[in-house]
Amino acid sequence: MVETAKKATEPTQVDITGLCQDVFSKMATYLTGELTGETGPLGSPGLTGFSPPFLCFKTTSEDYKLLENMNKLTSLKYLEMKDIAVNISRHLKALDLKRAALQPYMDQIALIEERVAALEQAA
Repeated sequence: MVETAKKATEPTQVDITGLCQDVFSKMATYLTGELTGETGPLGSPGLTGFSPPFLCFKTTSEDYKLLENMNKLTSLKYLEMKDIAVNISRHLKALDLKRAALQPYMDQIALIEERVAALEQAA
């Protein structure tokens, strides 16, 4: 069986204009639903040509609200962790200052320990 090729023709201007208007109309309806949380194509006949991911705007809107709430909670947790880190840093600096103040005494103890060890060796 041999098939013959048909000459490709450009769609007419009326077809292109109608298709563009249809695409923009459907996209506007979809985006409006995304922003307002309205239900999908069952109540909006302009979306009958879209695939299943566009079936329900309410779910997508609720997902965005859930993500927004999760982001807010995460931000609060990070602020709490930042406060904890600042407190830990402050306490570590205070401990370091106390250690530095005690260092001369620790040096004296080390010197005494060395002398005691030398005396024990001599005895």
